[in-house]
Amino acid sequence: MSGPARHAATRSTAPYPAGAGNRAATETTPRNKALLVSPGNGAPLRSCGPGLLSDGERRWPVVAGIAWLRTGREELREQAVRRIEAGDPDGAALVLLADNDDWWDGPAPSPEALRAALQAQTLREAVALLGMDRVGAYFLHRWSDPTWLAVLALTARHSPGALPVLELACGAGHLLRELQLRGHQDVMGIDVVFSKLWLARRFVAPAARLVCADVTEPWPLRPPGTPAYVACHDALYFLPRKEEVVRRAMSYAAGGGVVLGHCHNALVPGPVSGLPLDPAGWSALLPGAICYDDADLTCASLKGTGPRPRTTGALAGCEAMALVSVPSPPTEYGPLSVDRPVAGRPLRCNPLYSDGSLHWPGERWRTEYGAAARAYLPDRVALSPAVLADAQAGRLTPEVVDLARRRLLLDLPEQW
Repeated sequence: MSGPARHAATRSTAPYPAGAGNRAATETTPRNKALLVSPGNGAPLRSCGPGLLSDGERRWPVVAGIAWLRTGREELREQAVRRIEAGDPDGAALVLLADNDDWWDGPAPSPEALRAALQAQTLREAVALLGMDRVGAYFLHRWSDPTWLAVLALTARHSPGALPVLELACGAGHLLRELQLRGHQDVMGIDVVFSKLWLARRFVAPAARLVCADVTEPWPLRPPGTPAYVACHDALYFLPRKEEVVRRAMSYAAGGGVVLGHCHNALVPGPVSGLPLDPAGWSALLPGAICYDDADLTCASLKGTGPRPRTTGALAGCEAMALVSVPSPPTEYGPLSVDRPVAGRPLRCNPLYSDGSLHWPGERWRTEYGAAARAYLPDRVALSPAVLADAQAGRLTPEVVDLARRRLLLDLPEQW
């Protein structure tokens, strides 16, 4: 797979403290029910018991506070509803965790592994038990890959400001987490795969509002009634019916902003999955958008500079591009830009390094990201005890800031 709150100075706590039980499976209240409509008949969804929503014709499960609103999987929906009715929310979680998207070609995890995943104490343990393979490596090391640096630069340049945020195909919630750490409270993610959202809830972005649904189908979200910021990173090239997805994003944004990141270029050969378009095709989806070369965005993040917009013609040779439709000028970089560490939060050495030596998390990751990542990840790194102490304490000395920019120091979830 390629490159899908609290104020900054407050240290966040583990999402599910010891002794709290398995809230990741048993939470029954959707954190966004006021915004939800049925993907079946468009009616408002209302609670009809713990862990259940009704549209007047059918019931929909809520597990870990995540409303599961996928269409075309009636048997799966009924299985989860029956488990919840029987007082078995963990059983409903097991049903939904076993599901995946239509692109996935890996083996399904065993029932025993799924049950063990409910008790996982770290993100690493959970992705292994869920059998996520290359997607798991992507989630675990998303904070190190060059496409993530592009996301940071793009979001820093075109910030949501005070607008509510909706991220399409949000995966495990990496961007939602970064925004919440910097004070953005109204953030929501939607993804078609429940297990990815469950990881977000359990480990990465526990306070975000999350919905499991297919964005290529009618959205089960009521527009907020005000301008919004809609983002989709590293995912749109996988989706069919792109025109419908972008049209819905523009409608939902209502004059706010739409950001489409890491859109693969069909003109450049390579081992690209999905359904990429050429730059003209991408630009046609979002007329008048500001366009960027994804590689330029990565470089901008490393240098701490504003990325340079490109014309569609100048993007013919880029591997991937980004498009932004916003009503206001780009923002200036500030102290809470998402491409900069947050003061007061502990940073730790990038886990790609063991005993000071760089180790790729697999051949697929190395092949896809290694060449670009070598621009900022050296083969060896030695951090002094003083630097590590400053990093752990969240003291943003010039050296700590530089190491964080080059991804040698990372702000990872507490239970990474």
